[in-house]
Amino acid sequence: MSTKHEKILQYIESLPVGDKISVRQIAKDMQVSEGTAYRAIKEAENRSLVSSIERVGTIRIEKKKKENIERLTFAEIVNIVDGQVLGGMSGLHKTLTKFVIGAMQLEDMMRYTEAGNLLIVGNRFKAHEYALKAGAAVLITGGFDTTEENKRLADELELPIISSSYDSFTVATMINRAIYDQLIKKDILLIEDIYVPIEETAMLKNNQLIEDFHKLNTLTSHGAFPVVTASNNKLIGMITVKDVIGKDPKEQIDKVMTKHPISTSMKTSVASAGHRMIWEGIDLLPIVDDEGVLQGVISRQDVLKALQHAQRQPQHGETIDDIVKKEIKLLGEDDLMVEFTVTPQMTNQFGAISYGAFTTLLSEAGSLALKRRKRGDAVAENLTIYFIKPIQMESVLTVVPHILDMSRKFVKMDFDVFNEQVLVGKAMMMFQLLER
Repeated sequence: MSTKHEKILQYIESLPVGDKISVRQIAKDMQVSEGTAYRAIKEAENRSLVSSIERVGTIRIEKKKKENIERLTFAEIVNIVDGQVLGGMSGLHKTLTKFVIGAMQLEDMMRYTEAGNLLIVGNRFKAHEYALKAGAAVLITGGFDTTEENKRLADELELPIISSSYDSFTVATMINRAIYDQLIKKDILLIEDIYVPIEETAMLKNNQLIEDFHKLNTLTSHGAFPVVTASNNKLIGMITVKDVIGKDPKEQIDKVMTKHPISTSMKTSVASAGHRMIWEGIDLLPIVDDEGVLQGVISRQDVLKALQHAQRQPQHGETIDDIVKKEIKLLGEDDLMVEFTVTPQMTNQFGAISYGAFTTLLSEAGSLALKRRKRGDAVAENLTIYFIKPIQMESVLTVVPHILDMSRKFVKMDFDVFNEQVLVGKAMMMFQLLER
């Protein structure tokens, strides 16, 4: 049985793409409070089902698949460039294929402008008209307006005309940055990419007996199961083999299960979920929605397989971590030392290496040292920086890790950082080893 929240989301998803929706309208149509409607619309926005635009409202947009996540809708463009919609509002849900900067003669401009494009141009009214007739939307820079005829044409063709106070170079940079951010998101594995859905999940109801656990255990050979309410599949516990040892088979499950179990959501990254599972010592993690209803499960094996697979995939968008890792060079086969060059992207406002880049450098150097010792993958747990001198861009650093203490699960490591044989930084880091 679906909750009110789920029903509203299903209703929003059933609306035609391009429809304008409001909290009041959803509350009236679904006979719920405005607060409930507002929360559902916000969740729909997180799921990329709708886009909210200042002075326009909330518009139902087509949900983007992960493989096309970098393609932006015109509604998203309005928000990215702090724009104002002058016409063609009913086409805001459409997706653009590419953008063209109109810094050329009109005839040349039109040669590059096709249906589905976004023409970025100043107050050149003829260019606005020709672009619309070619099937492209228009982004007017410098805060300029367009003619009433062009606005009517935009409404008729359902192609947005957007005005932004920024110049052409700035809006192109902002749009590029947004696409780049989407590419980074595309690279990040989320729980929703690898989880086992509820239809395929072995689970037990709270009113079942321990003998039902034994039957399911024999059937699936799994040692742990989520426990849900009989009425609406709301997660209320987890039950494992340890919980039922020596218990009466006729005893009800909810008497022996672990209540308030650790769970996570679809939008959690696989890396974060895996780290939590290892830290908490659990092999099965339930996935729930905002209302606590079970959506599926993920196992530790699923996480490790997914992370190993992700490491072999080409990256589309680079994060600061990727940039730092590219600059690390191993020194020799036996030594644990690494060499590192500080690039401008890694600096703070003073032109010195940022704490974020410095932390990533030490974490990566430590991980490489552990791999050389054949200790597998590790996650940095905590860091203590004893001191760090201002390290200028283009400095070449040598990082020397020293393993102070190593157990089956943890490693304590000390780092000396040199620039031209001068000690410029010293830190200590604790790593947790990932079990295979």
